[in-house]
Amino acid sequence: MIPKWLFQKLNSYLPSCSSPLSSPLKTQILQIPSSRTSNFALNHVDISFLLSLCGREGNLRLGSSLHASIIKRFVFLDGNDPNNFRNVIVVWNSLLSMYSRCGELREATKVFDHMPVKDTISWNSRISGLLNNGDFEMGFRVFKLLYESGIYQFDQATLTTVLTACDKPDFCCVSKMIHSLVFLYGYEREITVGNALITSYFRCECCSLARRVFAEMSEKNVVTWTAVVSGLAEGQFYEDSLKLFGKMQGGPVAPNSLTYLSSLTACSGLQAIRDGRQIHGLVLKLGVDFDLCIESSLMDMYSKCGSLEDAWKIFESAEEVDGVSMTVILVGLAQNGFEEESIQIFVKMVKNGVVIDPNMISVILGVFGCDTSLALGKQIHSLIIKRSFGSNYFVNNGLINMYSKCGDLGDSIKIFSRMPRRNSVSWNSMIAAFARHGNGSRALQLYEEMRLESVQPTDVTFLSLLHACAHVGLVEKGIEFLESMAKDYGISPRMEHYACVVDMMGRAGLLNEAKEFIEGLPEKPGVLVWQALLGACSIHGNSEMGKYAANQLFLHSPESPAPYILLANIYSSEGRWTERARTIKKMKDMGVTKETGISWIEIEKEIHSFVVEDRMHPHAKIIYGVLRELFKLMTDEGYVPDKRFILYYSDNGKEWPIVCVNSLL
Repeated sequence: MIPKWLFQKLNSYLPSCSSPLSSPLKTQILQIPSSRTSNFALNHVDISFLLSLCGREGNLRLGSSLHASIIKRFVFLDGNDPNNFRNVIVVWNSLLSMYSRCGELREATKVFDHMPVKDTISWNSRISGLLNNGDFEMGFRVFKLLYESGIYQFDQATLTTVLTACDKPDFCCVSKMIHSLVFLYGYEREITVGNALITSYFRCECCSLARRVFAEMSEKNVVTWTAVVSGLAEGQFYEDSLKLFGKMQGGPVAPNSLTYLSSLTACSGLQAIRDGRQIHGLVLKLGVDFDLCIESSLMDMYSKCGSLEDAWKIFESAEEVDGVSMTVILVGLAQNGFEEESIQIFVKMVKNGVVIDPNMISVILGVFGCDTSLALGKQIHSLIIKRSFGSNYFVNNGLINMYSKCGDLGDSIKIFSRMPRRNSVSWNSMIAAFARHGNGSRALQLYEEMRLESVQPTDVTFLSLLHACAHVGLVEKGIEFLESMAKDYGISPRMEHYACVVDMMGRAGLLNEAKEFIEGLPEKPGVLVWQALLGACSIHGNSEMGKYAANQLFLHSPESPAPYILLANIYSSEGRWTERARTIKKMKDMGVTKETGISWIEIEKEIHSFVVEDRMHPHAKIIYGVLRELFKLMTDEGYVPDKRFILYYSDNGKEWPIVCVNSLL
């Protein structure tokens, strides 16, 4: 007997007796006994509908209760009656689908194995359930059994199901195998199969094959075009994506909202604000600009193109905002140099009762740097604990970075050690934290632990390792890491990696070797590489090579103050004041300005900032007095100041040197 309460919550979902759902099938009635009513009945279609609803909603309790009731009325599962054959298969397939969707693969397997008869839908449900729950090996094995059975025939739904699961480069061979079956069994003209092939190839990073499938398709719909526009944008073929979108606009197939989203992604990648504005105009004309996804994508596009004002206008004018919209605007503020404003808006969100999600938390933690309040970071950590976000990868990784950047390496270690699970970003964040604090040996040790855990390093991992090697002077070890990137892991070094190697050699005093390394690079050296060499020349006072590096920087980045300042420092250390003055004059003549260096300290949750020769602080006299006494003690102990970083202040007609602790860059 099915308990009456099972159906009370789902009454509105039940089809009526005159529902068209029941008309195609011969129905077997299930009477529901009750002390109050005895005319409530369910047929095969109703049972199937309820089971489908349970699977869609993930309601395992109700679904299993229905299963128990069906077993009691075995007529629903009895495949021996030829007049009831189709009805029975429908119920069996619905049971199989329900358990698969609820993640109960063991129960789904039992149902599948006990089915008296199966059809293609049964096999498709079984394969789909396994693949959707991450059991790829068994899912592909069941597909192979279907193919080899000789009794059952797969259909286009089977092919699209398998292709949907092939969303990583590791599955490219599977996509190719399915592609061959498509031709072998004559499914090449099916649009749904072609669309699934295109999507699968793009996700497997086989872009050329995806383009070939698109070109060979005789008929294309909006899903086809959108799949290619989206795949090209996600594969960072931004120009090709926009070109195809333009071609689509001139054709018979009209773009939909997903097409516009993908084209806006391409505009963001290219920072093509002109094209982005044109697409913005199109969505306004079509009236889809109020779509939350479109609004978020527009904000993201304008933010990445540097037009934060336009992004903010969309955010302010939105009738409704969601977590994605708020996350996008926080990221936009942070990316455009408004870190403090980003934090202020986040604080207002919390105070106004806005629902905060892990994505917002991870974004705001990424804003924190060495000039941000550690006390505020700890408050956000408390919020994370209250909201039970402690198990989220992104949040924990953000906490590791936040604490290390704010100078608290100890808490970074605690967060890392308490993480129940770690991904590559977690390991990278902790290795970077040790490198940032000059603990190179611990960073290298953690890398070995990472390898023992079978976690694959990324290009970011090697960036931190090279940085660590630079701090501890392990030049040979650093070169080993650089070579290991391509040799052992197939990772192509970026310009940042080459710059780290130059910095590592420069810190060790190997300036000639650093120059030879640059000359032997497989690609043209960029700004970071020349800046690293010039910085090394500044450390060791090598004006000849420093001038060479500075000239290269002048060509690559004429608006940057770095080459002027570093070269001037080199001349100062050698006492070549005329050349120093000439360099500074050239910088001024070129209209290049240097950003003022700032030092800061946090005392009792308040950050105090200072610039060179700062007299604005209310305790400036006391600070300079303490500094003067400290300098006397330092010189008495034998300290010899670096002349490159000295200013002088006057005290009763006597000049005292001050060592400037502010960064020159």
